[in-house]
Amino acid sequence: MRSIIPNTLTSLNLFCGCIAVLSFLNHFYYLGVLLIIVATVADFFDGFFARLLEVKSNLGKELDSLADMVSFGFVPGTIIYVALCKSYDLNGFVDILENKNYIPFSGFLITIFSALRLAKFNIDTRQSNSFIGLPTPANTLFFVTIPLIWLNPSLEGDLLHEVILDNKVFLIAITVIFSYLLIAELPLIALKFKGFGLKQNIYRYSVIIIGVVSIAIFKHLAIPIILFFYITLSVVEEIQKRKG
Repeated sequence: MRSIIPNTLTSLNLFCGCIAVLSFLNHFYYLGVLLIIVATVADFFDGFFARLLEVKSNLGKELDSLADMVSFGFVPGTIIYVALCKSYDLNGFVDILENKNYIPFSGFLITIFSALRLAKFNIDTRQSNSFIGLPTPANTLFFVTIPLIWLNPSLEGDLLHEVILDNKVFLIAITVIFSYLLIAELPLIALKFKGFGLKQNIYRYSVIIIGVVSIAIFKHLAIPIILFFYITLSVVEEIQKRKG
């Protein structure tokens, strides 16, 4: 019975991911972003409660990966698909077929590599205390920055909007780069606290503090900054471990 709580949270994650896909495809960006935030919170707490209640199981593990495949695999692919459609002035699937411009489909490269990342995670025994490769939720939160910029009217016509988001090369480049990061042999910090001592959690606390400060200062543009410091601090921690 105790497994109902984490499994319900995992199911909530999956449900939010499904509706988020529809939201982004139909240009309800605010709803899509909100649903991904809820999915991310649910994804964090399903594992938290599974450990707290000591009900970790193979069923829960597989269900979690299947939910993540939608919320943090299909969703970022959908965001890039929509962004590329906008950059090519295509109004969706029918326009793509009529114009024979299939480049927006390349956004789903992120979805393919997210699947590889999740499959790799399930069989990789090295990832109990840290991640190897960029976690799919962190990857998705990076791409959520795109609809957040669309939602900010003050950025209309701004350099950030026109030169970056309308830049087809940039959109394809970040798709390729982040696809690689998902499966890269790059040790990254896992925000799983087995104790709350400062010494053993200094890098985890640093990521959290940088995240809070970045959000307070940069608001919706904070996610890429947080991700940069997350990867940098992870590399520094790994170097120190090897020296020690």
